[in-house]
Amino acid sequence: MTPMARGTILIADDDTAIRTVLNQALARAGYAPRATGNAATLWRWVSQGEGDVVITDVVMPDENAFDLIPRIKKVRPDLPIIVMSAQNTLMTALTAAEKGAYEYLPKPFDLSEVVSVVARALAGQGRRPRAAASDMEAEELPLIGRSPAMQEIYRALARLTQTDLTVMIQGESGTGKELVARVLHDYGKRRQGPFVAINMAAIPRELIESELFGHEKGAFTGAQARAIGRFEQAEGGTLFLDEIGDMPLEAQTRLLRVLQQGEYTTVGGRTPIKTNVRIVAATHRDLRSQIQQGLFREDLYYRLNVVPLRLPPLRERVEDIGDLVRHFLRQAAREGLGQKSIETSAIERLKAHPWPGNVRELENFVRRVGALYTQDTLTQQIIDQELVEALPQRSTTAESEPKDFSELVERHLTQYFASFGKELPPPGLYDRVIRQVEYPLLSAALAATRGNQIRAAELLGLNRNTLRSRIKALDIRVFRSPMS
Repeated sequence: MTPMARGTILIADDDTAIRTVLNQALARAGYAPRATGNAATLWRWVSQGEGDVVITDVVMPDENAFDLIPRIKKVRPDLPIIVMSAQNTLMTALTAAEKGAYEYLPKPFDLSEVVSVVARALAGQGRRPRAAASDMEAEELPLIGRSPAMQEIYRALARLTQTDLTVMIQGESGTGKELVARVLHDYGKRRQGPFVAINMAAIPRELIESELFGHEKGAFTGAQARAIGRFEQAEGGTLFLDEIGDMPLEAQTRLLRVLQQGEYTTVGGRTPIKTNVRIVAATHRDLRSQIQQGLFREDLYYRLNVVPLRLPPLRERVEDIGDLVRHFLRQAAREGLGQKSIETSAIERLKAHPWPGNVRELENFVRRVGALYTQDTLTQQIIDQELVEALPQRSTTAESEPKDFSELVERHLTQYFASFGKELPPPGLYDRVIRQVEYPLLSAALAATRGNQIRAAELLGLNRNTLRSRIKALDIRVFRSPMS
């Protein structure tokens, strides 16, 4: 006797292969799948009361799922709808949430994840709130990328926009932490309120409490009038506390009181002031390490880290570089720099670069190249030239010329660390430094031997096959000595 199915799953996708693999996976998991290639059949099944869960592609031959979902919700408001899409942008995730979808799954998807989401949907777990409607076009969205790492960020943001949960965004400098905070605000229920940002690392330590909470006249030397703080400015909206790891302990204690009791007092004031703001914090530091060193309060960490979001560095999502570059070129064109395209081989060259400054560094690079060159197409030769020019340059004085490669490497590392100011470089230093040193080192050796790989291998003390492999991996095509 065949055991009773755990639930009927309606599948709608015009791709036969996808319908087949979903049918097989769900049947193996004990469900009863029914599949169709069009929206009309799906609507007929749903309107007749069939199905316990719907899995649908967004784009189908006869109707877009985002147009169909509201009709389904009107007749069967409790029917969980799982949306699949190959248009893996932040807008897709937000629109899915706005329309009332239970979950959004980017294509290609993991079958085990599909089965897991179906199980949660049938159990009534994790139902997402509706996101705010927005007229923002995909082109205007602040976050770009279709990599799996960014898909996880999009899905998390779609869930968080309609909550007031405190979010902690962690990521290296230049990864876009403030952009994520803006999405949480602009698409959230507080979007009509103010968005106020404060960077803890940019304010003198003795002024942080006054900046956050305001001060009364005469509270300290120079306080000639009452001043409102960022909490008061952000009332009813979102307060973004950037570089929270740089907040001094005294201010941490006062912030903890706000999070615990929902009120604060101004510097020099005595009357508690109620506050209604959403807190989003961000840091590039390892706060757990700072807790162990006594630099950050553990109780405050747990108050802020209700929902942690980790933004991946650019080196972990190099497949997004092409989309990012084209996006920055379009932005530059709107600013009057002219329409430009870029060769595929040039994109591949950019993917091989380490980008220690992450998306911010890439954006600055693209804008500079777009402004300097009048050609309609950015070629690989142009990109190679500019990447070489971007390497640390030697001083023009004879006394400072590197005497050998070891001095060149030492200088390169010194400049690399100096670029972070007082901050420590982000994790993964070994691989990044090796890559940054290796490119100019091999380029210099090849330049010195006029491209003769046998002689360059001997000069470097490498096996010729090893050298050839590294040249290919680093895509070295311009042989230029950093000393020239």
